[in-house]
Amino acid sequence: MSTVVDDFDRQYRTLLATSSLDSERIDTLIEDLIHQGFSYQRDFFSPTLIDALLADLERLEACDALASAGIGRLNEHQLATSIRGDAIRWLNRESPAQQVYLERLDELRSQINRSLFIGLFEFEAHFARYPPGAFYKRHVDSFQGRANRVISTVTYLNRDWPADGGGEMVLFESQQQGPNGFDPDASIREMTRVLPEAGTLACFLSDTVPHEVLPTRLPRASIAGWFRRNASVNGVVDPAR
Repeated sequence: MSTVVDDFDRQYRTLLATSSLDSERIDTLIEDLIHQGFSYQRDFFSPTLIDALLADLERLEACDALASAGIGRLNEHQLATSIRGDAIRWLNRESPAQQVYLERLDELRSQINRSLFIGLFEFEAHFARYPPGAFYKRHVDSFQGRANRVISTVTYLNRDWPADGGGEMVLFESQQQGPNGFDPDASIREMTRVLPEAGTLACFLSDTVPHEVLPTRLPRASIAGWFRRNASVNGVVDPAR
């Protein structure tokens, strides 16, 4: 048992020492969020951490530990393959890579809070594996009246992604939700496309920035995450998922 613990600690310390975040790039990310509602930066995370996360995902996939993703939360959750086709596994710090990644995102959460005073409470995230042909239709990550998810993040794990590999995330101009919520058929302008290249981090406002994942030609790996407010009721913390 001590050998396993020692190996975990050694890997954790190695990843922690090689994955520090660049403060200037964090400042740029925050400025982008203020002025345009989204930001994406290539090579935001170190190759060492990215490779360790991808290895972790591949281990989980080999153990059949991924589950088909659905839409909606809690009692409204349902599978909908016509809308999204990925398989997921929530991060839970079970590996050194997951632990270091979640600690780095908590650092980012603290920096955003210090700059924007928006009271981000926690971060939740899951691996996402898209098989060839899979996609995720246009949507927003937080619905009117349920704005506990404030800022969405996507971290990509795909080495040597070709320009024709598909699987880009398309970000659309900010759209305020109407009385009936988000309208997926509204005519809105495309702002940018993000290639799912290893090390790239994309962030955007969860309730106002519609986005979609285009059909991928190759197996596509990422980590989807959300910075959340504490939407507690009567002292009970709103569950993360």
